Amino acid sequence: MEIETPALGSYCLNGLCRMRDILRRNSGLATVADSVDTIGMAKQKSGSTPQKANLARQRESILGSQELVAFVATRDPSRAKEFYRVTLGLPLVSEDEFALVFDATGTMLRVTRVQELAAAKYTVLGWQVRDIVQTAKDLQRARVTLERYPGMQQDELGIWNSPSGARVAWFKDPDGNTLSITQF
Repeated sequence: MEIETPALGSYCLNGLCRMRDILRRNSGLATVADSVDTIGMAKQKSGSTPQKANLARQRESILGSQELVAFVATRDPSRAKEFYRVTLGLPLVSEDEFALVFDATGTMLRVTRVQELAAAKYTVLGWQVRDIVQTAKDLQRARVTLERYPGMQQDELGIWNSPSGARVAWFKDPDGNTLSITQF
């Protein structure tokens, strides 16, 4: 069963309930196997390495069983807070003089306050989405402009079909950081 909400999107993906996973992670009950299930979803679709092999590798690696923290910089925390919380619908977890902290489906996103910012000319943060066309339309309705790049064949919404078959669209946050949505 999938439950859709405008702010958070779908709670279930391929039979794995995101809300359950978020609650397990936030309560400290998540296991390495839970992380493998989440991380390995795309790989399992393509029929690559079995889950047990992934689990064994993660136990042997230095950071493979640790949770990832994503960072993006902002010079204007109030605009960033509005964008990430209201426009994109990420729950704000905490805020202090150093960063805004959001829950991005179980991954901590720290929007770090900086004095100077040189926006990267490449994607710094991206989301894997189930339906890129619907997500692109939702972003446009939220007044987010999808980027167009010269020389890339993008459709009317700004979606590019990569040689691997992935479909990608890009947009910028208020500080000019390039973000993306991708449907694999």
